[in-house]
Amino acid sequence: MADSLPQERRFLAALHDDSWPAPSHDSSLEAAGLDPEALVELFESQLTSRHLDLHARRLQARGEGFYTIGSAGHEGNAAIARAFRPSDPAFLHYRDAAFMIQRSRAVPDQMPIRDLLLSFAASAEDPISGGRHKVLGSRRLNIPPQTSTIASHLPKAVGAAHSLGLWRRLGGGGEWPRDSVVLCSFGDASFNHSTAQGALNAAGWAAWQGAPMPLVMVCEDNGIGISMPTPAGWIAASMRAHPGFHYLACDGLDLLDTWQVAREAAHIARTHRQPVFLHMHCVRLFGHAGSDAQQAYLPAARIEADEARDPLLVSAGLLRRHGVLSVEEIAERYRSIGERVAQEAEAVIRRPKLESAEQVMASILPPSRSGRRLAWQGQVEASPAPMARLINQALQRLMTCYPHLVLAGEDIGRKGGVYGVTQRLQAQFGPHRVIDTLLDEQSILGLGIGLAQSGLVPILEIQFLAYLHNAEDQLRGEAATLSFFSNGQYTNPMVVRIAGLGYQKGFGGHFHNDNAIAVLRDIPGLLVACPSSGAEAVGLLQEAVRLADEEQRVVVLLEPIARYHARDLLEEGDDRGCCVDPGPDYRLAVGELGQWGEGRDLAIVSYGNGVHLSRQAAVRLEEEGIALRLIDLRWLTAIDHDALYRRVADCEGILVVDECRRSGSPSEELITGLVERGVASERLARLTAEDSFIALGPAATVTLPSVAGIVERALALLGRSGA
Repeated sequence: MADSLPQERRFLAALHDDSWPAPSHDSSLEAAGLDPEALVELFESQLTSRHLDLHARRLQARGEGFYTIGSAGHEGNAAIARAFRPSDPAFLHYRDAAFMIQRSRAVPDQMPIRDLLLSFAASAEDPISGGRHKVLGSRRLNIPPQTSTIASHLPKAVGAAHSLGLWRRLGGGGEWPRDSVVLCSFGDASFNHSTAQGALNAAGWAAWQGAPMPLVMVCEDNGIGISMPTPAGWIAASMRAHPGFHYLACDGLDLLDTWQVAREAAHIARTHRQPVFLHMHCVRLFGHAGSDAQQAYLPAARIEADEARDPLLVSAGLLRRHGVLSVEEIAERYRSIGERVAQEAEAVIRRPKLESAEQVMASILPPSRSGRRLAWQGQVEASPAPMARLINQALQRLMTCYPHLVLAGEDIGRKGGVYGVTQRLQAQFGPHRVIDTLLDEQSILGLGIGLAQSGLVPILEIQFLAYLHNAEDQLRGEAATLSFFSNGQYTNPMVVRIAGLGYQKGFGGHFHNDNAIAVLRDIPGLLVACPSSGAEAVGLLQEAVRLADEEQRVVVLLEPIARYHARDLLEEGDDRGCCVDPGPDYRLAVGELGQWGEGRDLAIVSYGNGVHLSRQAAVRLEEEGIALRLIDLRWLTAIDHDALYRRVADCEGILVVDECRRSGSPSEELITGLVERGVASERLARLTAEDSFIALGPAATVTLPSVAGIVERALALLGRSGA
């Protein structure tokens, strides 16, 4: 073949000579528990995967294909697929095409060759992503799509495994059968990523305490991560004695050994509900991807040795050794599968592609579903209370009205949260619904994603905004992208409560006072809300849960810590910072604005602590004869700029008070939106925090907007001098 690769030529040469490498284990089919027909089936799945890899490179060379991170050398995972049920959710490594092809055989009416080629060609008819990305995934095969993962999918696999036991406690339900096992695969280089280590630790930590964790983590160890070799023995040494895990190893080049060990892994996880680390030794062929020239960093002897360990050679040798297929029959299968792939490819490349921004963005927002809220039968407290107390009351109602709602976070149960917001909830609803997690934000968010993907609605708590930043990819790369990359077929709706922002009188310095929210606001599809009062916190939280339950959205509620227990507004003892609980039906829709006053001299636009400060500044400004109105944004994403313009257009001046940093703050978007709608720049001003971290002690507020600063900026904008 003129355009064949060395691996293909080597296989054809082995066919010609009927000379094959010996498997690592000398086992009979009967001893392995595999009949001849099953061995042929596995081999055909391996051949199909290989021909797809080969043809992906040919399509790329023609400008018709767009992804060449292939599965060559990892095709032994076909045997792992056969060892598990098609109803077992599988979060797959990007080199697991043979797994998906083999699983397709267990489900009627599947066309894996066409489906994978549609993905290679970025066709809008790709059944999993709709042409948005090359991902391995299928709704009918229970394979949720993963992006080009570097272990970022492991925490949600832990969450999905935990959800199976949780659904049992709740009396049934969920996406998967109760006795399912969650399977998750990844590479040996990704094993070293902090996300992987956090997930392995979380799974072992839970299992150590007796929590059900029916999870099989498959590390497909080919010995190299792009160009960096994995130290020999590192994976095994790291995991053999890992607390909470069963460690098993197999030769991924030998189908019989892989099949036997994978069956044992499935049995342990399904029967004992404990996590298994399945270490599959394999080899990487063709380099990392189509553009990777591995001869630049690997010696020729190493490349040749790897090619000699091609699992297709070993599998063909097994078929010959056990007298299952003749050389001619192997050759015929190789030829016919290759021809079928080529023929399908020629049809696929003519299928429609995504052509507009609207088409690309159509699945950023997930589809709606029927709500599952029960009617509230209790009483609502009539006494005014601070924000923390009102959030606690709302959470209690929500947990009662949504039996499938689960809380999770550090210290939220027995302690009731660092600020007491979740007090007494664990005692009322149990530790299975109010989960005290380990101290790891990646694991907390991953737990929530897995719970949500199984059909639950989690409310996660991140203790401080600054703690989010080590885990933000769980929102950016996982939670907010699942609907996009699955064309709306998979979702992980959830609510994330984050305590944050400043004005805590210097407590804790910048790790407990953080006003950087740009990382949240630029994630497509993610909603961010920020209350300025207890009543608004209730309205936003209750709407956030409705959005997650009915519209399958991912919502972040940024709660100003300084407002949690604040009772006063203007002077000590006035209790004007407290609110009456607005009740279970009070919800603040996305984009809905709040307003105080009708003055036309000045409009102040703010949110969170900025509203509190602006209400204090309003007293002084009114003493200067300025009639003003105060607009509370409430939602910091999906801002209704037209509605905001209508609220402020008739005012002489418009001041945006923004407690976040000047660079990357909401005020940038707000000012731009008003200018785009014709507001002259001389009518606009903004007061923001400095581009600085927050200091400790008396200096804690000097970089933040203040009452005096608001008054000064407002007077300057209106051309007036204050008393």
